Amino acid sequence: QVQLVESGGGLVQPGGSLRLSCAASGSIFSIYGMGWYRQAPGKQRELVATITSGGSTNYADSVKGRFTISRDNAKNTVYLQMNSLKPEDTAVYYCNADIRRTIRTEPRNYWGQGTQVTVSS
Repeated sequence: QVQLVESGGGLVQPGGSLRLSCAASGSIFSIYGMGWYRQAPGKQRELVATITSGGSTNYADSVKGRFTISRDNAKNTVYLQMNSLKPEDTAVYYCNADIRRTIRTEPRNYWGQGTQVTVSS
């Protein structure tokens, strides 16, 4: 089995920072694209940022210049550094990854369980 486990969420004041981590574990042959999504109460899940295995990144307009996605391929881990946080960033943040479990199987998409980020004074 493959698991994605997020950590690093919490309560932070407006203007503050948080760093989210997501570690993939289990039977893994290779990991392709990884990313972060978020879902606020009453809203649809939305893309926050993605990163390819080669390090190319993509961001939602709402977080450009404030959030930075990165990955450590040796640790099968993706990070999201969030700076200048705003109340509208409050949401459950989910990790996502395309993972090939063996050389013979096709990549599948996996989700983490989510971590709550609350931005409030």
